[in-house]
Amino acid sequence: MPVPPALWLVTATRLDPIPWPAGARTLDDATRLLPAGLYTTFRTFDRKRRVLGLRRHLRRLYPTPDLQPTPERVRAALRQVLAGFPAEEARVRLVMVPGQGCYVLVEPLPVLPDWVYQKGVTTVTVPLRRPRPWEKRTAFIAQTQALRARLQREGHFEVLLAACGRLREGMTSNFFWVREGRLHTAGRGVLPGVTRHYVLRVAKRLGIPVVYRMLPWTEIPQIDEAFLTSSSRGLVSIVQIDGLTVGDGRPGPLTRRLAEAYLDYVLRVAERI
Repeated sequence: MPVPPALWLVTATRLDPIPWPAGARTLDDATRLLPAGLYTTFRTFDRKRRVLGLRRHLRRLYPTPDLQPTPERVRAALRQVLAGFPAEEARVRLVMVPGQGCYVLVEPLPVLPDWVYQKGVTTVTVPLRRPRPWEKRTAFIAQTQALRARLQREGHFEVLLAACGRLREGMTSNFFWVREGRLHTAGRGVLPGVTRHYVLRVAKRLGIPVVYRMLPWTEIPQIDEAFLTSSSRGLVSIVQIDGLTVGDGRPGPLTRRLAEAYLDYVLRVAERI
């Protein structure tokens, strides 16, 4: 029997279960029905005992240090929630609402089909830019939900934000591209993703040169590889953007090398909750 998602509210003194919003089928559906706030999303490892970059995820929720509950309180509540959640691994979203507390949304970790990693995915661009991209605000989920749903029904795995004709990031991910053995990603104006941080660290360990530059849409036919990163999905190769084939239309060697090294790195450095 499938494990249903669950929702809690953490305050400075309490951890209370809350009914899952009626009609909400996904974390995004439920988030849209909660009060507006800052959020972060991640997956667990090691049977829900560890998270990659949990301190970084928690830091996103605190634009000012006086918010309640404290990061330590949220971490303690998260341990309690996950210990009782009946799934081997989980996908977690934290939503911090000043004056109310931190909402904890948990669902069994969605497992992508093997073909996603073996064959790569198609994407489409839209002329949008995330407002204040260094913040993850739930309002952006509500504003873009209908667009994302429509494009995913059309078979696109991700939506890439390409304001002013330059590819910056994914709507729910960070974006990388490869040309002549160099790894490229936007240096400014994008969400400083946690997985992005660790992929860049892995690239440095492997001696892969990194260039901080957005990709002009007109240069898509000239790149060799592309991929997206997110905490729940890891590295996913992009083989098509707006109907244009990337490289030879298959996951490229540098992407595969980084993906393997990243998985090995995650298992070594994910921190205990």
